[in-house]
Amino acid sequence: MPDAVVEGAVGGDGTVPVGSGGRPFEEVGAVADAVLYEGYLLYPYRRSSPKNRVRWQFGVLLPRSWVERDGPVTVGVSGSADSWYQRTECLLRVHAPDAVLRIRVRYLQAQHKQVEETGPDGGHRPVESLRAGDGTTHLTFDEAVPRETDLVVPLEDLLRREHTAPVGAAAGEESEPLPGGAGRIVRRRAEIRADTTLTAERLADGLVRLRVRTENTGHAADPRAPRDTAVRQALIATHTLIGGTGVEFVSLTDPPADLVPHVRDCRNAFTFPVLGGAPSAPGGAHDTRSPDGDTGPVLLSAPIILPDRPQVAPESPGDLHDAAEIDEILTLRTMLLTDEEKREARATDPRAAEILDRVDNMPPEVLSRLHGAIRSLAPAAPAATGGLAMEERPAWWQEGGDDGLSPTTETVPVDGVPVGGGSRVRLRPRSRGADAQDMFLAGRTARVAAVFHDVDGSVHLAVTLDDDPAAELHTWYGRFHYFRPDELEPYTATDPRNPNSEGQ
Repeated sequence: MPDAVVEGAVGGDGTVPVGSGGRPFEEVGAVADAVLYEGYLLYPYRRSSPKNRVRWQFGVLLPRSWVERDGPVTVGVSGSADSWYQRTECLLRVHAPDAVLRIRVRYLQAQHKQVEETGPDGGHRPVESLRAGDGTTHLTFDEAVPRETDLVVPLEDLLRREHTAPVGAAAGEESEPLPGGAGRIVRRRAEIRADTTLTAERLADGLVRLRVRTENTGHAADPRAPRDTAVRQALIATHTLIGGTGVEFVSLTDPPADLVPHVRDCRNAFTFPVLGGAPSAPGGAHDTRSPDGDTGPVLLSAPIILPDRPQVAPESPGDLHDAAEIDEILTLRTMLLTDEEKREARATDPRAAEILDRVDNMPPEVLSRLHGAIRSLAPAAPAATGGLAMEERPAWWQEGGDDGLSPTTETVPVDGVPVGGGSRVRLRPRSRGADAQDMFLAGRTARVAAVFHDVDGSVHLAVTLDDDPAAELHTWYGRFHYFRPDELEPYTATDPRNPNSEGQ
């Protein structure tokens, strides 16, 4: 696959070499890699595990003829739905007349690892497993190879006409002999045909809407083939990094107030764009946050929902292919695998073997760091209690810090009203920093189940939605939505508003 550039970008021959000015992407590299390998291989990392028989769940772009064999695909915001395209729309502020955009499209290309046994005649026949001469067992399994393509184009060129570039990957095959002449491993990849099209629209002086659309342009050999077969022609875990010079990107979850109407007009399909990079200290040299919104130098458009400026925890010693899980839990579980289970995991995939090696050789001090970290011990802001001061308590680590606390009977003041277990409230997620999933619930009514005091001094209320038919079941096994007091309003039966009319 060529290290692609956009034709007609910059330079005497109309091209720009990859790597020129790509430094902003380094800040989001760890998070982007976590997205790339999310769900690649799940604990217990064995081929025989049921959850490793249904793989490739996020950002999968398959041939259109396969996806739409039973009708057009339904547009989704993000998640595991299969599609043949992915569309990112975002806003950018332009600060230089010679602004240049840099787009990096990344995905995995499926690779079938076939183990073949050497026969009496010297030929080879496919087998599910084989023990090599050195005693190592090898299993037939599907792997994946990372691919990325860089597109570079001056913004002025893009405002005049759209640009399309190939981002696919060639077919390939490699063979690796096994020790002792027992056989070989053959790795095969099918060709992936895909294009990325860039378009830009000037909305106002210094304000542009950018669209990045990546499509699988291949044709399925058999539109009725099972998904495991079709995925060999797919882009897997597809995501896009967008940066540039002379531009900054607007947060789509926390935009400046004057840009909210333009943000609402952005239409993203099968992806969720967020600001990338490390959070900047308020008032610092790199602080791009305005009093009513956020902007940044790079955007990560991922097939899973993330907050602005996502970060990999510094305590994490390496990828476990499940960035939504807790490293300590997965590490301890992996340590408890039997020797036979570990042998199967090592034979399943080289990345599984890397995880086992890291866990088996993890120093005690690294394991200790996984036990948790307190990011802040700052006291809760008065606004978190609805503007009323709460009873002062000793810090959680001091004697008596949790005396008298009872989640089911505790109350906190919300707009001057004591709210606790059994209270009804209306959900009002804060505009800045709210989880995207919580924002979907804005305006809904709920019942408070409990009040919890966190170790950092903050307070969260566990609630169940009034219109959730499974609310009673959620209460039974303790699965709730959690909101801060300043994200709630007291609700009574006399409230004239229809409790289910807002936020739908």
